[in-house]
Amino acid sequence: MNKKIIYILAALSILITVAVVLVVIKISSIEKMTPQEVIVHLQKDHREFIPQVPSKMDFCGEEVPLNDFDVYERMERELLVNVHWSSATILYLKRANRWFPIIEPILKRNGIPNDFKYLAIIESGLTNAVSPAGAAGFWQFMAPVAKQYGLEVYDKIDERYNLEKATQATCRYLKEAFAKYGSWTMAAASYNFGMNGIDKQIGRQRSRNYYNLYLVEETSRFVFRLLAIKEIFSDPYKYGFNIDETELYKAIETKEIIIKKEIKDLALFAKENGINYKIIKIFNPWIKDNFLPNPNKKAYSIKIPIDGEIEILSE
Repeated sequence: MNKKIIYILAALSILITVAVVLVVIKISSIEKMTPQEVIVHLQKDHREFIPQVPSKMDFCGEEVPLNDFDVYERMERELLVNVHWSSATILYLKRANRWFPIIEPILKRNGIPNDFKYLAIIESGLTNAVSPAGAAGFWQFMAPVAKQYGLEVYDKIDERYNLEKATQATCRYLKEAFAKYGSWTMAAASYNFGMNGIDKQIGRQRSRNYYNLYLVEETSRFVFRLLAIKEIFSDPYKYGFNIDETELYKAIETKEIIIKKEIKDLALFAKENGINYKIIKIFNPWIKDNFLPNPNKKAYSIKIPIDGEIEILSE
């Protein structure tokens, strides 16, 4: 055999032997570590994905002044949080496919910028959440404010959970706030802090610019959360969310049944319409009991899936 080949093989043999020895030593050292020490050891050379703040951003066409160091850092914080809190953001992306087609036309019909659809995400995660303070529904209305903007709220009926009506009430609020402040960004901030709260800070700080105001942390973060979700939704794959269209929650087509009388037994009503009690509550969560009182013969719209749209489990 050629001496050159022999030397090469010998060198390779030595390298392989050294590599094996090093691996054995590494494994031996890891075996002596506690689980926490193993995690630290394996992660010490790992660098987390750090999303970059875009050079330009806007909310409802209003520019975000990213040249301000505080604005930039607040924006980066929310982008980092929402990119790395991946389980929540994945659910936002999935749910949006079902609920945005209902929200978007109502915003458009009322002249509200489309960016406000993300407000429902940061308020409730597109669920009928209830806050510790008692705010409820996708848009997180407190009961007195909900009534002020035309929603019926009492122990048997709570239209904060009626997505169409609550979205319409949100539009009324935002139009009023925009007329007051002349800024969609300030209107969004007031949605979190209340117009009275924003007015007080404008007076104290002598500024009407959201990005110049020193606010409580929740309101200080509020618009940046909106911006972070908007940015991620603009290009989910760029931010590590590789979700196939088939994995999104599909929109479920429904039909309306107009009711102008009392429903004494909601479960029986559901059966008579080919569904069950669970389904009627899922699509009509504003009905708070197992019956629908209607002493004033008001017209209520009850939504149920169209025939064949979903599978109804047999008993």
